[in-house]
Amino acid sequence: MPKISSDTLWEQAAAEVLSREAEGGEEDAGETLSERTVFLMGSKSGGKTSILLRCLDRDEPSKPTLALEYTFGRRARGHNIPKDIAHLWELGGGTSLSDLVRIPITAASIRSLSVVLILDLSKPNALWATMEKLLQAAQKQLEKVSSQAQQAQKAKHQTAAHLAARVLPKDYPDRELISPYPVPLLIIGSKYDIFQELDSDKRKVVCKTLRFVAHYYAASLIFTSIKSESLISKTKSFFSHLAFDLDRGKTVCCDSTKPLVIPAGSDSFSQIGSPHTTDVDITSLRAKNPKDLWKKVYERVFPQENTGEQRELKDPARDPQYSEPQIDAMRAQKDQELDQYKRNAAKSWKGLELET
Repeated sequence: MPKISSDTLWEQAAAEVLSREAEGGEEDAGETLSERTVFLMGSKSGGKTSILLRCLDRDEPSKPTLALEYTFGRRARGHNIPKDIAHLWELGGGTSLSDLVRIPITAASIRSLSVVLILDLSKPNALWATMEKLLQAAQKQLEKVSSQAQQAQKAKHQTAAHLAARVLPKDYPDRELISPYPVPLLIIGSKYDIFQELDSDKRKVVCKTLRFVAHYYAASLIFTSIKSESLISKTKSFFSHLAFDLDRGKTVCCDSTKPLVIPAGSDSFSQIGSPHTTDVDITSLRAKNPKDLWKKVYERVFPQENTGEQRELKDPARDPQYSEPQIDAMRAQKDQELDQYKRNAAKSWKGLELET
């Protein structure tokens, strides 16, 4: 029985698995267990759970994600061979609970971790802000964990090369101009069925912007809709590539009039071109770098929504998606009692005559 420590249950379980693998168990040396971790995050009510269930071939109704939820997927490689396991984490609440990225992104998971960012294409006015905050939160945690792990490895006089930043092939397009995300990244644009009803010029802005962001981070990009079996099938291929190292297919589509399907390394800045502008003078934007320029152009076309609502929902107890009628009723009663106590206390203090 493992020794009880201050580690989380997840860390203890991971340590137990590593210990059993080291001992060999009953498995042959060439039949080691393959485990990967996929962390899904994105727009609130953007279809993350529905897409995940379809990728796992699970025929069950989707429910609102409660803060951070865990599930897993398994894939058989052959007879008497251990099944590959994918640990799947899903962050709910959009950007309001981004602090929870520290739970799935750990020293134990970073070696085989991939990130999936799901953006709601039907809400372009919230797209950039959501994308920016979530990617920054995850990247900050990735860099923190990587730094801590490297220091621990160096203290043991061991190499930490496996925790270094992603190394791209020398022939990767624009290799010297991009900033690869620390781990493999897949950007999924959801609700394409609604998005395709937007004005064509606005669709071009969204498409070119996401192509730029995906290429800048050396990420894959795909548009999908749970109402399209064809798009879900392509999305599943990209997901399975991250979760089980399966072939993601060779389909590539960069046409803004069609659903985008762009595997990492299939695009380039020359193909993407400059930001799609009609009445925006690029020289007047005073951008600090290319990414900032694309952001400013995008926000001119799609002013980003006020994040005040997201800050207000920082307390999950006040978030409608986590409602519990009986508990909420008791909470409301206690809040009323507290308010009444405060009023009575205030009256008591006002009624006191202080002696001089």
